[in-house]
Amino acid sequence: MSEEAATRTGEPAVPDVFGSPNMIAGTRDRTRRLVGGMLTALVGRGSAAAASFLLVPVTIGYLGAETFGLWMTVAALTSMVLWADLGLGNTLMTKLAAAVGRDDWPAGQRLVSSTYLLLGGVALGLLIVLFAAAPLVPWGAVFGTQDPSIAQLGKHLTLLCFAAFLINIPLSLVQRVQYASGRISQSNLWQLVGSLLAVAASGTTVLLHMDPLLVVAVAVLGPLLANLANSAWYYLRDGRQVRPRPSAVSRQTARDVLRIGPLFLVISIASSVSINVDNLLVTHVLGLTAVTELAVPVKVFTLLGLVVSVVNLPLWPLNAEAFAQGDDAWVRRITRRMSLLSVAAVLLPAAVLVMVGQSLLYALTGLDLGGGRWLLVGLALWWTVVAATSPRFMVQNAAGVLAPQLVGWLGFLALSMPLKIWALHTVGLAGLPFTGAALYLLVVVPAAHLGYRRALRRANEATLVSG
Repeated sequence: MSEEAATRTGEPAVPDVFGSPNMIAGTRDRTRRLVGGMLTALVGRGSAAAASFLLVPVTIGYLGAETFGLWMTVAALTSMVLWADLGLGNTLMTKLAAAVGRDDWPAGQRLVSSTYLLLGGVALGLLIVLFAAAPLVPWGAVFGTQDPSIAQLGKHLTLLCFAAFLINIPLSLVQRVQYASGRISQSNLWQLVGSLLAVAASGTTVLLHMDPLLVVAVAVLGPLLANLANSAWYYLRDGRQVRPRPSAVSRQTARDVLRIGPLFLVISIASSVSINVDNLLVTHVLGLTAVTELAVPVKVFTLLGLVVSVVNLPLWPLNAEAFAQGDDAWVRRITRRMSLLSVAAVLLPAAVLVMVGQSLLYALTGLDLGGGRWLLVGLALWWTVVAATSPRFMVQNAAGVLAPQLVGWLGFLALSMPLKIWALHTVGLAGLPFTGAALYLLVVVPAAHLGYRRALRRANEATLVSG
């Protein structure tokens, strides 16, 4: 694009190299991998969600309501520490994709090796803390029981689930490495294997009438074992060039990873708290009964969030690769198209849920929605605006431009809680998603657009310098 054309369109000027045969071939291959990544992610994530649902009927009858409830409580606790990788996995995916785009495999191996060492140390440190603190924890109070046997079972489940989670922190890095290296479909299929393995193993232990703790163990170890097998398969075959080696660990590379990782961590915490604080607000304003009336439809609409993730996550490493190859035009073009695709992918199921969701939820749960159909409309609006913005965040993540979205999410968090409390008092449950969507449009969307423009400008300047 010429500088004159860039001025008219508002886009940064880039060198006129996009018509070369190598660039065209690279663009086609990148688009093909994007489509393959989305399709396999849809199959893999959808199957994982189905497998997670299947675990309920497979295990609940055998474990009993009390043991199963303990397991689900512990599982909810582990989901609250998903930030335990300190944002280093996201940093690795961003930097490694750029190194792969430049065909700089030695730099890629240094990144992989250094990140494995860092996260291995984090996981080991947290494991030591976990088992050292276990004797000091009042497990009966944690799980609200006076029965010593239940408290002891809760302790064992906690140690089991958290230990598996922590060990899986470095093991799951192979997924980020595969995404960054263009093996997106391969990564998604291995995740599918982990989910199916968990269901099959749990079903087998139930059929063999094994100890309930072992039933839970094989369920939580399925994804871990799949990541272990995936790592062995990948690093011995396709990923030999980035295979982690002690000799490839670099102090400077580790510092670079640690410099960006905390920004990803803070963004993850800010966005997660912003989105998940609603139940707590409802508890204090409207009471626990209203939480159930909100939580059930929110859980159903969260499936739309899965669609947004499936559609857009493969963009992250592919954008980084395109930036490294100077193909900014592909980034701009695919971002526009993926914004439309994301909205289209959300709108149809959202419209169906708005029309039949109220009667469907009542038929399945006997629950009469406190917010009525307007609550469903608000949730549909929320996920639509999130879907429209997500591709721009993938561009910023790929370029390592994190400050604008960090400011946007922190601003959203600061404003949303008092405004949502006001909406609950004046409108009721239906006011929550509408308030969230309005604030998202006013605060997060402008930050997303600013970050997107800054990421393109930074990539353009890097291309001009390298040229």
